[in-house]
Amino acid sequence: MSHETADTGTTQTPETPETPHLDFAGTTPYEDYVQADVLTHLQKTLSDDPGEMVFLVTTQVMELWFTVIVHEWETAARALREDDLTVAKDALKRSVRELEALNASWTPLAGLTPAQFNSYRAALGEGSGFQSAMFRRMEFLLGDKSASMLVPHRGAPRVHRELEKALHEPSLYDEVLRLLSRRGYAIPQSVLDRDLSQRYEPSAEIEQVWTEVYQGDQDGELVRLGEALTDVGELVWRWRNDHLVATRRAMGSKTGTGGSAGVAWLEKRARKNVFPELWTARSYV
Repeated sequence: MSHETADTGTTQTPETPETPHLDFAGTTPYEDYVQADVLTHLQKTLSDDPGEMVFLVTTQVMELWFTVIVHEWETAARALREDDLTVAKDALKRSVRELEALNASWTPLAGLTPAQFNSYRAALGEGSGFQSAMFRRMEFLLGDKSASMLVPHRGAPRVHRELEKALHEPSLYDEVLRLLSRRGYAIPQSVLDRDLSQRYEPSAEIEQVWTEVYQGDQDGELVRLGEALTDVGELVWRWRNDHLVATRRAMGSKTGTGGSAGVAWLEKRARKNVFPELWTARSYV
C-alpha cells in the first residue's frame, strides 16, 4: 500500500530489497519444486570419453520431453472422449511446441562421427532407444501398437502394467475417429470396434471422411482439429528422420544397439506417417 506525505502529496513506495530472500531453513523452494539436485546427479557415465556426458544428458532430456508429450496427448484423448475440442486442441498445440523442443534435442548429437560414437558405444551394452517405455507410450498413443514391444519391460512390473494398459486403450487417433462418428460422419463399425491392441491400419472409408471434413467450413472446429493433428504428425515424421540422419552419421549401416537393424529399421519407420488418412485425403479435396 502506498502512503502520501503530508507536505508534498507525492506517493512513496516501499524500497525494493537489493537482494532476494536467501536464507531458508532447509532446501530452497526452487529445489523442493524442481528437484534439480536429483536431476543433475542422475548422470553415471561408463567410459572415460568426455563426449559420453553429452550423449547421456541429451538422452535423458529426450525422456523428459517424451513424458510431457505423453501427458499432453493423454489430456487430448480424454478431452475428445468428453467432446471438449477446446481442451483437446490446446493440448495438441502445446505438444507441437514440445515436439519442436524434442526434435531440437538431436542438435548436440548431429555432428557425431563414427569414431566419437565408438569411443563410448560399448558402454551402452544392449541398451537402445527402442527400449524406452515412455517413447513406447508415445507410439501407442499414435496408434503404432505391438504387444511384442512389452517384452523388454517384463522385469519392471510397474512399467509393464502401464504399457499393457496403454496397449489396450484407444489411441489418440481412435478418439478422434470416435468423435467424428458422434458428429455424424460415416466411420465404419469395423474401425470403431477394432482390436485396440493392434496397429492402426489406414482405410479408404476414413480417407473419404477426412475429405468431407476438409471440403467443409475451413474455419470449422473439425478442420482446425485436423490441422492440429497434422502439425503433430509432421513433427513426428521429422523426429524419425532426424533420428535416422543422426544414426547414419554416427554408425553408418552397422547393426544398431540392442541388436536392431539400425539404419534399415529407422528408414522403414521414417517412411510411415501417423494419422495416415489426414495426409492422403488432401489429394481429393
